[in-house]
Amino acid sequence: MKENGPAFMRYLILYLPWVLSLLFAKDPIVSYFIAWLGSFFIFFICYSGWIKPLPTDRTIGEQLMRPIFLVQIIFIGYMACSSIFYFLNLLGVNDLSGAGDLFAIDYEKVALTAECQRYYILGHAAFATGLIISMRYPIDHKYKIEKEKIANILLIIALIFLPLTVLAYTISGLAQFAHQFNSLSFIAGTLALAFAIPLKKVFNTLLCLLLYVSNFYQALTSGFKEPIIVSVLVLGIFLYPNYKKIVVLTFIPTLLMLFVLLPTFNHIFRENAWGENASANDAYKIALDATINRSDDESNWGFLVYRLSEVDMFTDFLQSTPQYIDYYNFQLVQQSLISIVPRVLWPSKPFTESLVMERVYNAGVASRSSNVSAKPAYLVDGYLSGGGLGVFLALFIYGAAVQLISQKAEFLFGGYVMGTALIFSGLFQIFWRGLSFEFLVNSVFWSYITMMVIHKILRMKNILEEI
Repeated sequence: MKENGPAFMRYLILYLPWVLSLLFAKDPIVSYFIAWLGSFFIFFICYSGWIKPLPTDRTIGEQLMRPIFLVQIIFIGYMACSSIFYFLNLLGVNDLSGAGDLFAIDYEKVALTAECQRYYILGHAAFATGLIISMRYPIDHKYKIEKEKIANILLIIALIFLPLTVLAYTISGLAQFAHQFNSLSFIAGTLALAFAIPLKKVFNTLLCLLLYVSNFYQALTSGFKEPIIVSVLVLGIFLYPNYKKIVVLTFIPTLLMLFVLLPTFNHIFRENAWGENASANDAYKIALDATINRSDDESNWGFLVYRLSEVDMFTDFLQSTPQYIDYYNFQLVQQSLISIVPRVLWPSKPFTESLVMERVYNAGVASRSSNVSAKPAYLVDGYLSGGGLGVFLALFIYGAAVQLISQKAEFLFGGYVMGTALIFSGLFQIFWRGLSFEFLVNSVFWSYITMMVIHKILRMKNILEEI
């Protein structure tokens, strides 16, 4: 894969929206929309192959789980594109009908939000730079798995990691692996289902379908929206190469419907399961019935404005740092390294949640007496560490790490299917969302160790054969 030269000048085009948004900083509304639309410009530049051609070892539909597609779309979409509803709300649009009071505009908040968006577009450009610079395809494979065995191996991995998930939740000190194991089991089962259907393996299909339905029901009764959306999204991506028209006609409308209905469903589910102490099954039935039989536009709009995006919290951090609280410099990085050490080896190790929440309290985002968890996003931690330079460095490293780990997984596990689609997507799903430095570094470090352990086991069992 060769870059279209001169490479350096081509990378600079990624920063054009950021520069333009700075030039119009005195008009925050124009500046915001330049920065917001700039992310779509960067998407276009990345997928046009203008800076570096997209991988050609597989068709686009057969490599959607690679970082330049799935991670970039989800991570950047959530971070930089979802703020539009919050901004429209500031401009007076305060419900789904588009009506509102256009005269009650908080211009100070509008200016702060535009500044946040400028950091978002800078972060997107840095992320894309790190990712594209690190992108090297095709990958030289040292190991392989016989294609005929992949479908069965995926199913076995799904079944093995299901009880390991339960075990990790019950044993003290292993809880941090439970989410990784659960994600890996789900991804393996879903991928096995996508393999079994076109191969017409009835037993595999039924067993995988049972696993998928079980996982989907757990997602519905978790009280969180993300697992539900991820369940549908991943299955659609895996089925797309073989059933393009069916996926486009069914999964895309389903995802849009989920975005509309889930805020109401989750709001009612939490009220009953968490507030009224109803069983998860009863709360699920109540929430489903209420969602089907009524429209809750207020709940949906509130979700789009305040829950879909974290820009409101970012504005609070902007107001406090560096005016009242100095940049943290390398303190957050040091705390991230501390978080890696297992508590069994360091019983008095500070709790990660407490370390993260300290900067939340300092900025006045939440009160110390309140019972909330309001962890800053990854980009915000970059800003708190060093302003614009901190954002650039944090997101450049993020993009490079995502790409390099995905490529390492493909090298270790014989290609895209077992490497990126299974191992990378199962163990490193935290990259899709991006959390505070401490949580992200801890998860990525131990996921990498887990990846290496799985590789060794598959080599010992001769499932992975050296070429």
